[in-house]
Parts: sequence; C-alpha cells; structure tokens
Amino acid sequence: MRKMLLLTVAIPSLLLANAEQGDDILAPLKPLVGTWKGTGGRGSITSQVEAEYQFVLNNTYLEVKHRAVFPPQKDKPEGEIHKDFGIISFDRSREKFVFRQFHIEGFVIQYTLDSLSTDGKVFVFNSEQIENAPPGTRAELIVVIADENELQTTFNVAFPGKDFQCYSSNKLKRRK
Repeated sequence: MRKMLLLTVAIPSLLLANAEQGDDILAPLKPLVGTWKGTGGRGSITSQVEAEYQFVLNNTYLEVKHRAVFPPQKDKPEGEIHKDFGIISFDRSREKFVFRQFHIEGFVIQYTLDSLSTDGKVFVFNSEQIENAPPGTRAELIVVIADENELQTTFNVAFPGKDFQCYSSNKLKRRK
C-alpha cells in the first residue's frame, strides 16, 4: 500500500516534468489502446462487451468507448444496450488524469486517476462529480491490465450513505 501511495503522489510530478521536456505525458495509458471484446456481467446477467481506446486530437487525449449488449430479461423483454464514451486528459494545474465519461442513461461521471500501481497495470479512477445521480452518489472504476492482451474492468457504485458495491465487471481480450 505504501508503494502505491508513494507512486500516487510521485507519478503526476514525474509526468508533468517529462511533458515539459517533450516526453509523452499519456504514456501510462498506452497499454489500454486497442479494440477489445469479451463478456461482462451485472449481477447474474451476462453481457457481450466491446471497448475501444484510442488517442485522438494529435494524441492529446485518450478516447474511450464501451458497448454492452444484455439479453432479454423479465423487466426488459427487448434486452438492453448500454453505451458510454469518454475522454481522458491530463490536467496540468492539478497534475492529475481526469476522465469524463458520458452514459447513454444520462449520467456524466468525472473521475480522477487516484492511484496507479507501480507496475502500471492497475488504474483506480474515483468520481469527483456525477451528474444526474442522487446527491452523494460515488463511483469507482478499476481497470486492470491482466496481460498485454487481457483487460479487466470493475465499476463500483456507492449510493448516498452506502459503501461501494460492484455494479458491473468485464473481462476483455484484445482484438487489435
């Protein structure tokens, strides 16, 4: 835990210093770039998931797109398609990565990258603002690079006065 805490404090300063020297400030995000496909779940319901991570606008931002297709269910006989997209940027004034994620259901979550493991494989994003959710709702997105061809994501939600609970998780394989 201490190593992660030290890295959480040290990484933004190192990234900012490297960026000022002309190095790529988004380098820690490069392993995410690609097209991914796999399965996900929300409780006992399994979904088919696709994700795409790509650098955009002259490699200044990382664009993130997700699509999950859920089968027909009792309360949703047509099934369900969840989509979200977002942008990860580096806020130089705060020395933090910021991820703004827009959901088809109308939620907009603004996260900051609060920890990155020393091996660069575990990203923990915590919400600092959520639009269109009950006041006090919090979200946490954990992205794990299991290996160069496998990505795992966990989306946790804490409703007002409650602890985090897993809302959904995905296991994805690199397609390209």
